Amino acid sequence: MSNIKRIAVFTSGGDAPGMNAAVRAVVRTAVYHDLYVFGVYRGYDGLVNGDVKRLDVGDVANIIQRGGTMLKTARSEAFRTPEGRKQAYETLVAHDIDGVVAIGGDGTYTGADIFMKEYNIPFVGLPGTIDNDIFGTDYTIGFDTAINTAVEAVDKIRDTADSHNRLFFVEVMGRHAGFIALHTGIGSGAGAIFLPELDSSIEELSETLRRSVKRQKLFNLVIVAEGNKNGDANEIASQIKERNPEFDVKVTIIGHLQRGGSPTAMDRVLASRMGHSAVKALMRGEGGVALGIINDKITFTPFKDAIGKTKSLNKDLVRMAEILAL
Repeated sequence: MSNIKRIAVFTSGGDAPGMNAAVRAVVRTAVYHDLYVFGVYRGYDGLVNGDVKRLDVGDVANIIQRGGTMLKTARSEAFRTPEGRKQAYETLVAHDIDGVVAIGGDGTYTGADIFMKEYNIPFVGLPGTIDNDIFGTDYTIGFDTAINTAVEAVDKIRDTADSHNRLFFVEVMGRHAGFIALHTGIGSGAGAIFLPELDSSIEELSETLRRSVKRQKLFNLVIVAEGNKNGDANEIASQIKERNPEFDVKVTIIGHLQRGGSPTAMDRVLASRMGHSAVKALMRGEGGVALGIINDKITFTPFKDAIGKTKSLNKDLVRMAEILAL
């Protein structure tokens, strides 16, 4: 076991449901093992500016069910500079902090990786992002909640789509990855899914729609990932309308609704497992690693791989989605 006695935890980048559950697990696991634990407010910006507070068990009571993050989050331009990182290091030294749990996505991991190369303080990363695009883990904290939110929204959109015989294009989040779109499309029974990873054709979709009309198939939902190569939902809908003026086309962008709300039980359990394991990893002397869960087992991936390698869509799921949309 290492000589870790005082650790810090922060959330960085975009918020994700379940971050609070992860913070709670870090704090309570640390206290159980007689460690001092400090919360850093507003991510790397808080490290730079010394916005740090010691946390105890009571400070994380009644937060497991809350969305967002009690520690707040922010982008930090200052931390991108050597001067800013020096200030962050001085903050850690001032509080005698031996290790850090960083909850966030690629940007968070990149910052931790750079910082560790400059200063000898171990970081363990937790994948806190709804996009599920982090290499080295099957699921990220917040993903399950995001797709449940999206599916619930699409279910409601389907009601009006059916009532008016309209064709809805529904855009979901995910940056440049199609995980949210794929799972939302399957879960909502969509007729088509536009994913950034695939070369979907507007003309092919238009032809599919025309065939569906001839078969009198009720085809009224298309899920579009925000990073799709053919453009956003408005652009794709416009092109379809141009080719098929007889269609009653509507567009809905779910947007940041997917980032908020109470986390699902799956996200609460996932975040709790990860937070608990992160503290244990620091106590063992681990550092420079991103924690994940693969096949229901805790795994560790070096930051350079978590940042540099691309997580791929499950090809079997993609093919299944195509078949079920027939």
